Amino acid sequence: MNKDIATPIRTKEILNKYGFSFKKSLGQNFLIDPNILRNIVSHANLTKDSGAIEVGPGIGALTEHLARAAKKVVSFEIDQRLLPVLEDTLSPYDNVKIVHSDILKADVKKVIDEEMAGIEDIMVVANLPYYVTTPILMKLLNDRLPIRGYVVMMQKEVADRITAKPGTKEYGSLSIAIQYYVTAEVAMVVPKTVFMPQPNVDSAVIRLIRHDAPPVNVISEDFLFEVTRASFAQRRKTILNNLQSGLPSGKEKKQLIIEALESNGIDPTRRGETLSIEEFGKLADALYPHFGNGQ
Repeated sequence: MNKDIATPIRTKEILNKYGFSFKKSLGQNFLIDPNILRNIVSHANLTKDSGAIEVGPGIGALTEHLARAAKKVVSFEIDQRLLPVLEDTLSPYDNVKIVHSDILKADVKKVIDEEMAGIEDIMVVANLPYYVTTPILMKLLNDRLPIRGYVVMMQKEVADRITAKPGTKEYGSLSIAIQYYVTAEVAMVVPKTVFMPQPNVDSAVIRLIRHDAPPVNVISEDFLFEVTRASFAQRRKTILNNLQSGLPSGKEKKQLIIEALESNGIDPTRRGETLSIEEFGKLADALYPHFGNGQ
């Protein structure tokens, strides 16, 4: 068994060897607790036939645990300074491919086709850079990749919003945008103390497993998300007021909005956070003829 990268002593040795300094702009916080890493990987239920995609491997702390558990690991790293470090730290593993690329600009589908041919079970497992957690998740979900699910670490506050249920203060358009594609649960909360440097916030690992089919069938997914974003624009306002403000010509078409709400049994004085994704789906379809498709 190779000596774990993710211990405080080994991490410091590697950083000193390469004279590496953390870039705040890249949200670099490296994990220094092997038990946490083993726990993260266990939530992904990988086998020797699985593939793992990682974003932001840092010095390879999580990558090596993935390499031990999976058939193939493909890891996207944006910071060129880390490439020689990773080549060194991951040299014991021949099943890891580091892609020097910004995940937000990468053609992930093409990389999967090239690097994971024949692998049918693929999970994203990553300690995501906190400043771009949501854009990364939304890109991967929107790209309709052949991925079973995601086990990803992020700021606890964002994790709470992603996994929130209707009627809670954390529930919002982000909860709906993600839960449209996957079931979402917090797998574990991670203290600040297991990172170097320590972040200012607590972290959480969430587990997202792709739905076989979306929880609601809608005419237009884009319009569903437009309606949910408008519905949460000002949380203290009623859904009617938010839709009037947030939809094009909403004020002139107030009566149409009221009819769409009432025909689906939604009281116009309710707030967005009380509506389930199913209710939003019905509402979006009722509004679509009047506001969707460039109306």
